[in-house]
Amino acid sequence: MSKTFDFEEALKAVQSGQAITGKDGVLAPLVKQLTEAALEGELDSHLAEDVTGNRRNGKSKKTVKSTSGEFELETPRDRAGTFEPQLVKKHQRTVSDEIEAKILSMFGVGLSYADIASQVEELYGISVSTATISTITDKLIDQVKAWQARPLDTLYPFVWLDAIHYKIRHKGRYQTKAVYTVLALNMDGKKEVLGLYLSESEGATFWLSVLTDLSNRGVEDILIASVDGLTGFPEAIESIFPATEVQLCIVHQIRNSLRYVAAKNHKAFITDLKRVYRAKSLAEAEAALDELESLWDEKYPIVIKSWRTKWVHLSAYFKYPEDIRRIIYTTNAIEAVHRQFRKLTKTKGGFPNDDSLLKLLYMGLQNASKKWTMPIQNWNLTISQLSIFFEGRLDAVLKL
Repeated sequence: MSKTFDFEEALKAVQSGQAITGKDGVLAPLVKQLTEAALEGELDSHLAEDVTGNRRNGKSKKTVKSTSGEFELETPRDRAGTFEPQLVKKHQRTVSDEIEAKILSMFGVGLSYADIASQVEELYGISVSTATISTITDKLIDQVKAWQARPLDTLYPFVWLDAIHYKIRHKGRYQTKAVYTVLALNMDGKKEVLGLYLSESEGATFWLSVLTDLSNRGVEDILIASVDGLTGFPEAIESIFPATEVQLCIVHQIRNSLRYVAAKNHKAFITDLKRVYRAKSLAEAEAALDELESLWDEKYPIVIKSWRTKWVHLSAYFKYPEDIRRIIYTTNAIEAVHRQFRKLTKTKGGFPNDDSLLKLLYMGLQNASKKWTMPIQNWNLTISQLSIFFEGRLDAVLKL
C-alpha cells in the first residue's frame, strides 16, 4: 500500500526549501498517489462493464517519469487480461506530455541528444537515454509525411525554388544529398514552404519530379517562379506550368560571373554590370548589356555569353513595377530559410538517415513559420498589379 500524501509534511518541506517539482520534489508522492488512484478507477469501470466474471489480479510495477521526477507506479491488473489503462498505457514510461513537448522543442532548435538529455535532467531530475529521445522525435516522421502530402492551393503568385546539401549515411558511408526546398507566397501574401524533397544530387530532372508533385497536390498555376541558374531549370518549370514566368536569380548570376573575372578587374566590371541589372527599363538594360559586351567581351567572352544566353529569364523582372521586382529578382527569400536550416544543423557533421534530417528541418520550419503571420509589405497593391499583368488568371481565386 502506498503511503498517503501528507499535505502538512509537504508544506513544511516546501517552507524548508525543498523543491516542489523535479527529482525528490515534494509533489512526486502526490503524482504517484493520484495516478494510481485514477488507474484504480479505470479498472473499476472496466470490471463494471465486464459480464464474464472478470476480477482484479494484483498489480504490476514499472518506473515512470514525470515533471515531478521518477517514481515506481503500481498498475492494477485484471484476471482476463482485457484491461487497457488509458492514463498511463502499458508501455508508456512518462505521465506528462510536457516532457515530450520540451524534448521536441529543444530538438527543434538544433540541440544534440546529449544536450537534450542534460537539460531534461536539470529541469525535471530524470534521466532519458538518447534512444528514448530518438523514439520521441521519431514521432515527427508521420507528421512530416502528412505535411509532405497535404493538399495545396490552386494558385501561388510567387514561388522560389532552391536546394541545400547535407551529408547522410548510406550503406556505411556518408554521401552528399540535396534537399530541394519550395517556398511560396500564397494569396494572402504570407510565406509558406510547400515541400522538402531529398535526392542524391541537384538537377533539372529531379526538379521536374518536384514540380509534378506540386501539381498532383493541387497546384494549377504559378505566376512567377524565381530560381538559380541551373541548366534546364526554366524548361522543367515550363513543362509542368507552361504559363509561369521564370526569373533567374540576378545575385546568383553576378556571383557566377565574378568567378571568371580577374580580381584586379572586379571593381570596374561590377561598375559596368550594375548599369545592366539596375536599369529602369528593359531597353535601358539591353543598351547597358551591349556596352558591357563591347568593353569586356574580348577578355571575358564566357561571362558575356552567359548573360546573353540567359537574358530572356534574367530580364523578366524589368517589365514589373518596383514592388514586384524586389520580390522576384533574387532567391534571397528561400536562402533565408536555408540559413535557418544551417543554424539548426551547424553542429551536425552528418545524419544517420534521411528521416533524421527531414524531421529536424521540419521542426525548424514549424518554428520559423510562427513568425510568418503577416503579409509582405504593400501586398494589396502587389495583388492589384498582378491582376493586371496576369489578366484573368487571378479571377477565380479573387472571386472577381
